[in-house]
Amino acid sequence: MKSYQEMSKEELLKEKEALEAEYQKIQTMGLNLDMSRGKPSAEQLTLSEDLLDVVNSRNTLKSEDGIDVRNYGTLEGIPEARRLIGEMLDCDPDQVIIYGNSSLNIMYDQVARGELSGYMGNTPWCRLDKVKFLCPVPGYDRHFAITQEFGIEMINIPMTQNGPDMDLVEQYVNTDPAVKGIWCVPKYSNPQGVVYSDETVRRFANLKPAAPDFRIFWDNAYVVHHLYEDEQAEILNIMKECELAGNPDMVFQFCSTSKVTFPGSGIAALAASPANIADIKKRLSIQTIGHDKINQLRHVAYFKDMEGIRSHMKKHADIMRPKFEMLEELFREELASRGIGSWVSPKGGYFISLEVLPGCAKAIVDKCKQAGVVLTGAGAPFPYGRDPEDRVLRIAPTYPSMEELKQAAAVFVTIVRLASAEKLILEK
Repeated sequence: MKSYQEMSKEELLKEKEALEAEYQKIQTMGLNLDMSRGKPSAEQLTLSEDLLDVVNSRNTLKSEDGIDVRNYGTLEGIPEARRLIGEMLDCDPDQVIIYGNSSLNIMYDQVARGELSGYMGNTPWCRLDKVKFLCPVPGYDRHFAITQEFGIEMINIPMTQNGPDMDLVEQYVNTDPAVKGIWCVPKYSNPQGVVYSDETVRRFANLKPAAPDFRIFWDNAYVVHHLYEDEQAEILNIMKECELAGNPDMVFQFCSTSKVTFPGSGIAALAASPANIADIKKRLSIQTIGHDKINQLRHVAYFKDMEGIRSHMKKHADIMRPKFEMLEELFREELASRGIGSWVSPKGGYFISLEVLPGCAKAIVDKCKQAGVVLTGAGAPFPYGRDPEDRVLRIAPTYPSMEELKQAAAVFVTIVRLASAEKLILEK
């Protein structure tokens, strides 16, 4: 098939005319389809309904060490929940604090603590003239929203096939004391699906920060979210690598069961060094008397151990995988073959990050909206919502049914083709 770049202006004009006719037909269909957020489908949520039955009034509502989970207390979470999350993250349960339902909430809290109290006796950021965060791009829009909320300057760090550009990371972290943190989604990154290489993790662990309170915000959101049983990504343990490098306090690790069980009703956790845990608990003891221990007990009773989580996540993968494969096949046939779309083929996580021709992303999102298909806003995977090349689109295939997704995807590729033809005609 001829790529759009190889077409003459006359050929592109003919292509555009046919695509415009198709687009006008789509606009009359009254579609209302959504590929904007990475939410589990109703079918996935149904997988966890038995969770609601494992803890009830007939149970002994006590943890394994006799804590009455109905009452106040136990700031760090019940022991069996800490052990389960410790298994998930491959760390000591004593290095885990179980919070409420949202890891995003924990990340917000940790940035707020840096701002208001400082970490481990260091100067609170609010008293400093300048505070900066490194932001691998494309990345997670809610990470960037947190840092923007506190007026922290965000610096783009390009992603490579092995993770963030570590030459740039080292240059900023090791020389600029105003750089206080970096956002990382190390396994099946949001939105590209990139897996950090061993070298990347080791280079993170061996950073020599100019700021004593620099922290790596290691958002391990997709630690168990594999799409393929025989192609499961494994990454080095950042906490162990930091210990080996003599930097045990340099990382905060986050995870949750939000997309394992019920978003909004799961359990979320932070893992960190003993010194960080002690420092966090000082502040946390003022903020709360304890989180929902009944929900912690419910999750442990349901999964029991990591094998229970693995078995459960295979069921998620069986539902999600056909959607990803359908989209990728369509993109290969309709976009890659025409030279107007590229992406990293994800082996896990919740997204496909499609790169279209520069200058086309906003136009594609706008045209999709007019056709009744909602996408994540162009620019969302970048700080301040500004994609320098206006070319990255985050596609979330999980929430719609397969039939809805097929319909939305067919509309989407038609619009990508139309916007690409329009751009190239202007350049001819």
